Amino acid sequence: MKKCNLPVAVAAILSSLGSSYASADEFYKALSEGEVFGNFNLRYEAVEQDNALEDASAFTLRTRLGYKSGSLDGFSFTVEMEDNRIVLGEGDYASPPNGYNTGIYSVIADPEHTELDQGFIQYKNDNLTVKVGRQVITHDGHRFIGHVGWRQDRQTFDAATVVYAPNKDLKLTYSYIGKRNRIFGEDADLDAKDHLFHGSYKTEFGTLAVYSYLLEVDNDTDNALDTYGIRFAGKRKVDDFSIVYHLEYASQSNETAASDFNTDYLFAEIGAVFSGVTAKVGYEVLGSDDGMMGFQTPLATLHKFNGWADQFLGTPAQGLEDVTFTLTGAVAGGKWLAVYHDYSADEASATVDDLGSEINLQYLKTFNKHYKFGVKYAAYSGESGRVDTDKLWLWLNVGF
Repeated sequence: MKKCNLPVAVAAILSSLGSSYASADEFYKALSEGEVFGNFNLRYEAVEQDNALEDASAFTLRTRLGYKSGSLDGFSFTVEMEDNRIVLGEGDYASPPNGYNTGIYSVIADPEHTELDQGFIQYKNDNLTVKVGRQVITHDGHRFIGHVGWRQDRQTFDAATVVYAPNKDLKLTYSYIGKRNRIFGEDADLDAKDHLFHGSYKTEFGTLAVYSYLLEVDNDTDNALDTYGIRFAGKRKVDDFSIVYHLEYASQSNETAASDFNTDYLFAEIGAVFSGVTAKVGYEVLGSDDGMMGFQTPLATLHKFNGWADQFLGTPAQGLEDVTFTLTGAVAGGKWLAVYHDYSADEASATVDDLGSEINLQYLKTFNKHYKFGVKYAAYSGESGRVDTDKLWLWLNVGF
């Protein structure tokens, strides 16, 4: 019988226990070094449209509460819940994907809901970040990939994302999306098989970005929306003022079992910053394939582009040309913004040519870093069968 060396065995057990205690202590430290965060957004929205629908109004409170752990050997996790409730019974609006007041009131895309907003595990070192789970993904000002953060239920994705940044100038990103968690709660979420490729490089004149967004809805049908693009945007100081510029081009193929459309995207903007005021003029074209299909951006923060009245959340079959004039500045400790849009069809027809115009106005002010007040107004004047639309927002946002 083999003799047991008791002192050695005891030492091994104590060493193992010590290692376990050390690991447990490191895990506890990562948890205790984590942080709780939250955000409350109280908003009133009113919509008036020149059609048969009743005017809409919504007074809602969106709550987000989350926890982000500290790091353990580069690993961490984040969990965040989101809830939206109607306040004081002010819920006279429609949310069609949820079956709420459909066909009675104008649409306000803020349904009541409670859901997991984010929940992911992350690994990070000096050059590499890997994130797996429900997460926010954005690229290049949200024109193609965004979180739609303006709505009370923002857009997130069930995805795996890898970011490689070998230096401060170069960043390469890949994401695989298995589910799109959209702005109407779980009722409108979509299973997907999306591949997002994005690379950016910073130069002294601005940032150059190239991207490929290969989108597919996972619904057992043949469909593919593939977009390839290049973007350059920057800012240069010249004497007493600065010049801002942005140029972007993309091509898109939209394929199903029954159709195959090809469209192009173009955006050009030039502006100047002088004495605290920024003035810009922009020209954007979401092209059309012979008036049959327009260029689509289904994962964008669409409210940010082509007018806050949300008349072009889906590009018309005739495409869209949007000429914009923008002024921004500061007054009374806050920031103001004014935008004028002039819309027309990219492929005009006998009935669709002039698509109207719109004025957007906004004022934002921050108090004590945590409190933000905002007022915003959009007035759309419709043409080619589109109805006049007016929208007003007032909100108070508190974050910690």
